[in-house]
Amino acid sequence: MTNFDDFFKEQMKDPELKREYDALAPEFDIIQAMIDARKDSGLTQKELAHRTGIAQSDISKLEHGNANPSLRTLQRLAAGMGKKLRIEFTSA
Repeated sequence: MTNFDDFFKEQMKDPELKREYDALAPEFDIIQAMIDARKDSGLTQKELAHRTGIAQSDISKLEHGNANPSLRTLQRLAAGMGKKLRIEFTSA
């Protein structure tokens, strides 16, 4: 294997591992959306913490997947970034 992409492709051939990885996709999507929204807003974690009253360390935990945000926390983060939170259900 020459790089991570090759290694990843090889690992995804294992059906059990792929199922587990796919099950985590919604969590990863939320984390990436939070990071992207913050960066698009031109804010650091510290600045967002100041705007929301959420500790910078808690924002860091959320962005690293070490904590699960409540709906209220997601709404506070969105408001702090001047954004509106939208959650939707789509067909599988």
